[in-house]
Amino acid sequence: MTTTAALPLTDRDYPRFSAAEFDRRDAEIRARMDALDLRLVVVCGRGGRDPNVLYLSDWWSTREAWVLFPRHGDPTMLIQLSNHLPLARRMSRFPDVRFGGSAPTGSVDTTPTLIECLRERGVSTGRVGLAGTVTWREYARLTAAFPWVEWVEFGGQLADQRQIKSAEEMQRLTVSARMCDASAMAIAEQARPGVTEYELARIIEDSYLADGGINGIHFMVATQMADPRGGVPCQHQSDRRLQVGDALVAELSTNYAGYSAQVLRSYTIGADPTPLYARLHDVALEVFDAVSSVIKPGATVSDILDAAEVAQRHGYTIYDDLVHGCAQLPAIVRTRQTYRGEPEGFVYREGMCLVVQPNVVTPDGLAGVQYGEMFAVTASGLESLHSVPREFFRCG
Repeated sequence: MTTTAALPLTDRDYPRFSAAEFDRRDAEIRARMDALDLRLVVVCGRGGRDPNVLYLSDWWSTREAWVLFPRHGDPTMLIQLSNHLPLARRMSRFPDVRFGGSAPTGSVDTTPTLIECLRERGVSTGRVGLAGTVTWREYARLTAAFPWVEWVEFGGQLADQRQIKSAEEMQRLTVSARMCDASAMAIAEQARPGVTEYELARIIEDSYLADGGINGIHFMVATQMADPRGGVPCQHQSDRRLQVGDALVAELSTNYAGYSAQVLRSYTIGADPTPLYARLHDVALEVFDAVSSVIKPGATVSDILDAAEVAQRHGYTIYDDLVHGCAQLPAIVRTRQTYRGEPEGFVYREGMCLVVQPNVVTPDGLAGVQYGEMFAVTASGLESLHSVPREFFRCG
């Protein structure tokens, strides 16, 4: 097997997980592989900062990346695009990091290189795990190249392992939370009539870019409280300018070294909240408190659904998901009235991280607020990672 040594890297270049941290992760992954009799796991990640690739390799993925993780021996990582390879070799903890390759047409095609790597490892029979964003075409080519291999879904195993955050992971989430808080306060201090949504995005990102943060999301909606036209934050900004009498609702997440906390707050522009918006915010806080008070080790999704009934009793509903795990890990929970098949028996465990984020809206969805933040599940209940004041901020 051809290997390429990683370039020297110091802690001053990029945050690094310790060798002990990876020893712990590797041992647990291999125990899960043992239980399923897997000789190898193949993990595919696409897009920026894929959580599985990061968790295995310490590489904050940028485009396509594949990890071949054996039950015995050293892993291999395949990278697209070629100009991303030098940095991946510097940042990854794996000595063997290779270019994924191209099709004869010149387009991206990692599958032939992946098949070659599997053959190098003597794969021809047995059970091999698959996880991540493997396409149908890639799977078809793998099964054609290895007809005697039994391919086993492993994504759920990785997700379950990633649920419990280590002390080193919590350090990154704590830094991210501090950056999220700075962005929420930047809005409170700088939002005013005449500022566009595009300018709000700059204000948000300026609060953390110099400290190494990367935008995760800055979803926002601004609408006149006297004539509301939207109650859930939008994924893309527009050139709309803030006006006196607006409500502004923001969902903010800053990525630090591959880990993202999340904070959600609501604001008014140049005016106090109208009675409707004040009531919506009061109910959002009531739902937030009711839900966060029941989550502790041993609690279930059913407990959350029971607690969330308070929104319906006040005549409102929710639009966005009510609770989700860190990086959208399970369980993603709504309410009984907006139920989408949540596993009511899902059990929360100490060491998990999650976001409670009630997006309380009127039945027509035209007026709404959102309030929320990320928590760690401790032995005694939830502990917030954030310090943004518990306010409906008035700006401008």
